Amino acid sequence: MPPPRQRWGLYLLLLGATFLSTLTVGARIYANFALHQPAFSFNDENIPLFPIQWMWQAPARLMHGLSFSLALMFILLAHEMGHYLCARHYRVNATLPFFIPFPSLIGTFGAFIRIKSPIPTRAALFDIGIAGPIAGFIPSCAAVLVGLSLSRPLMFAGPLDNEPGFPGAFYLAARLLHLDVPVTSLSLHPIAVAGWVGMFATALNLLPGGQLDGGHILFSVFPRLHKWVSLAVVIALIPLAKYCWVGWLIWAVVLWLTSQHPPTPGRREIGRGRKWLAVFAILMLGLAFTPTPITGASGKQKWPDIREAGMQGAQYVRGEFRHLLHRK
Repeated sequence: MPPPRQRWGLYLLLLGATFLSTLTVGARIYANFALHQPAFSFNDENIPLFPIQWMWQAPARLMHGLSFSLALMFILLAHEMGHYLCARHYRVNATLPFFIPFPSLIGTFGAFIRIKSPIPTRAALFDIGIAGPIAGFIPSCAAVLVGLSLSRPLMFAGPLDNEPGFPGAFYLAARLLHLDVPVTSLSLHPIAVAGWVGMFATALNLLPGGQLDGGHILFSVFPRLHKWVSLAVVIALIPLAKYCWVGWLIWAVVLWLTSQHPPTPGRREIGRGRKWLAVFAILMLGLAFTPTPITGASGKQKWPDIREAGMQGAQYVRGEFRHLLHRK
């Protein structure tokens, strides 16, 4: 089957927009690093979450965001190109990566490719599924090592909200670097923050269920268990959402909605080599996963704010509805 027609204009537009959004956020992260503050600190009220006006006042500040933006964009590109090149190897039609710009703590929602033709075998499904996490995990490890070696001690220590929770890879890297300061007491260099994002993305994609990369790997090895393991992961994410990070609830819904994996032709089992790679995928998940990606954002902590925002929204809608009725 011939490869699909690529929409180069859209790819380049999204790539450029994501580069600018991550560059802007990276400058904000660097400003915190220069002041020995936590990566996502908002102690300086003059610098907002997505500091467009702050950038406009001094455009040269954007240059400080280069290390974060380039490191993160390379990690995301490596992950998606791992999928893409492996898909092309098996003559599976796939798009180039779509980057998603978004004014958030990290400036993006990541990237993705679209598979536009059936995957021929379980072995091909396994290879395409695992190629992305491996390709993204390796530069993420490099970013963590380089970034931690450049990080500085915090000006103060204590419990913080809206800060990254660290996966095992960070603690292992700290031991390898023989750091004198615990990772929880470091003001992270922007490259280390990019490595953290890469680890977080790897962990999310390797969750064993649904149609995530981990779900593809699981279906390739144990197709009959896929549905039940997906359900078990959904159930496990609910208490994690309540006590660790409310965002796990979104991923529980995603996994539940995609728990039915499309069939893949062929009954032949994958070989022993791929099963060892599946074990390596579990190791990557263990090193990249943290139950609390963002501190102070558990369901118990955020529910009052969510409920209050919902009540305010409902009151606004009721007020607008009454206003329309009054005009009539």
